[in-house]
Amino acid sequence: MAALGVAAATVCAIPAPASADHTDQAGQVSGVVLRPGDKGEAVRLLQQKLHRGHYYFGKINGVYDEQTKMAVWALQKHRKMMPQGEVGSRVWSALERPARRRPLVPGGGANRVEISLRDQLLTVYRDRRPALITHISSGAEVRYCEGGRCGNAVTPVGDFRVARRAPGWTTGRLGSMFNSLYFVGGIAMHGSTKVPLRPASHGCVRVPLTTSKRLFEMVKIGEPVYVRGSIM
Repeated sequence: MAALGVAAATVCAIPAPASADHTDQAGQVSGVVLRPGDKGEAVRLLQQKLHRGHYYFGKINGVYDEQTKMAVWALQKHRKMMPQGEVGSRVWSALERPARRRPLVPGGGANRVEISLRDQLLTVYRDRRPALITHISSGAEVRYCEGGRCGNAVTPVGDFRVARRAPGWTTGRLGSMFNSLYFVGGIAMHGSTKVPLRPASHGCVRVPLTTSKRLFEMVKIGEPVYVRGSIM
């Protein structure tokens, strides 16, 4: 779904090279602070750890790019931190310990999708264990008019199932969507080039592009989708 014409939220950090890549014998990073734009072995290690935590599904290339930043946001939100691009001691520490977080629907299916509008977070469960955790941008909850048609930008709350899949890019009157998984009417989980830190869609659940590829591979027709909470 296209944005509503409001400038996307950004998290700004002064670009600076990462500290020297120091690791101890256990592979722990010591004293390294990373920011978007950094490159090197510390970034590669970050991507590896994010991947093992089910937050990152892009290339392990040592480049702190936009997709890596959104994976960091996912980890920070999942661990109740303020989402920001900088990776310091709290993030490194969080990557070394298992998350202890109750599911939204404890009695839900063993394989399911949970979407928290409050946290702007989507989790895919496999055998009742989190297998994909991603930052999202849901409906902005405002009135909009596009091409002579108006509506409310709301992501519906409730229990749904994936009803239709649309691989690759598709373009409609509200914009372009990648690897769409429709779960209620025209509302879908889909990849987008714009997944800001605020709810900004017309109702769909936007997911980072690289993560949307893995999401589309995992989630099939008929899978439960539970949407809970409200935007802040």
